[in-house]
Formats: sequence, structure tokens, C-alpha cells
Amino acid sequence: MGKKIFISYKYSDRNVRPLPGINPTTVRDYVDILQSKIDRTDHINKGEDDGEDISTLADSTIASKLGDKIYDSTVTIVLISKGMKENIPEKDQWIPWEISYSLREQSRNGINSKTNAMLGVVLPDQLGSYDWYYKYNPECNSITHMTNQLFTILKENMFNIKNPQTRVCNGKIIYEGEHSYIKTVKWDDFIVNINLYIEKALEIWRIRDQYNIRKSV
Repeated sequence: MGKKIFISYKYSDRNVRPLPGINPTTVRDYVDILQSKIDRTDHINKGEDDGEDISTLADSTIASKLGDKIYDSTVTIVLISKGMKENIPEKDQWIPWEISYSLREQSRNGINSKTNAMLGVVLPDQLGSYDWYYKYNPECNSITHMTNQLFTILKENMFNIKNPQTRVCNGKIIYEGEHSYIKTVKWDDFIVNINLYIEKALEIWRIRDQYNIRKSV
């Protein structure tokens, strides 16, 4: 595949399905699995991994720290976990900034960087369930995404296609097709076919003008 990948995640979140032999399991352990399975031709830059307090940092410092990691990447994978969002202002958390810089067009050292392709990978919770985020509606053959628990910049880059294809079921509007710039997939589906889902994100990226993309935190 040969893509440079940036992974955004909440490293210390323990609200995930335990992995064999790892106690406690955190999201960082899922990142390690992903890194071990990615194509050798790919290069991975990881996001938050040291617990640094962002609340005291100036925007210019954040830009410097993230710019070097993200500006020449082409794909950003956001690991969506149940405890990724802390009860503090979003501007004081790394993930919204990492998403923002992934979506911006930047120029560094004479190299122009385009908006990244994006993919959200939903992790199972402590009970191994995805119900905390996905709700299947059998009567409408549809899936509800619990986006209200996500960061604003993540939520607003979902269901954001400019001309959506919709249908109505039981009084609810159901979106069809690739309705989100940040497409989501369950971890268990993603990890057995990584290249397929990254290519799906790239297909959406190629038609990114069809989406209302929010780039600010």
C-alpha cells in the first residue's frame, strides 16, 4: 500500500475489551497490534502517547508538535474508544487537534500537504461490545451511530455529505451510501482486512469536495 499513516488515540483509555495476557489493556495495546499487522511498506506515526498536559500549551507549540508528525502523512486512523473523551474542554485534549491538523492543508519546508484521508475504527468496550457506539435497528435495517459522545470535530465530519441519499423509516431519516467523510468500522472487521478499509477511506478522499469538512477544533 505504501502510505504514511498517522494514528490518533487516547493511549490510557482502559474502557476496551481486554486482550489476552495484557492486564490492564489500554488503547495503546490495540495500536501495537495494528502496527504489527500493517504493510511493511507503510510508515506509522503515533499520536498521543506520553500524557503531556495540553492545556498549558500555546497553539503555536501544538502546531509545531503535530505538524512534524502529520504534515506528510496521507491517512489518519482515529481509534474511537469509549473513554477517549475526557470531561475537560476539547481544545485541551490531543485528539481534536490531531484530527484538525490531519484535515488541514499545510506547507512545511517547501512541501505542501493535502487534507488526509480519514478512517474511524471503533473499539469494543470492556464487555467486548460495540453497542456503546452502534445501535442496530432491525425494523429499518439501519444502524444508529451514537455520535453525541464524540469530539465535535469528529462528530461533524460524519453524516456530512453535501447531497445525501436518504430514505425514511418510522419517521426517521436513514442515510445511504458513504455519507461520512470520516467513515467508521468495527475493530474486528478492520484488523482482518486493513488494506480494504484504508482504500475505502482513500476512495472517499478522492471525492472530498462532496463533503462539508470541518477542520477546526
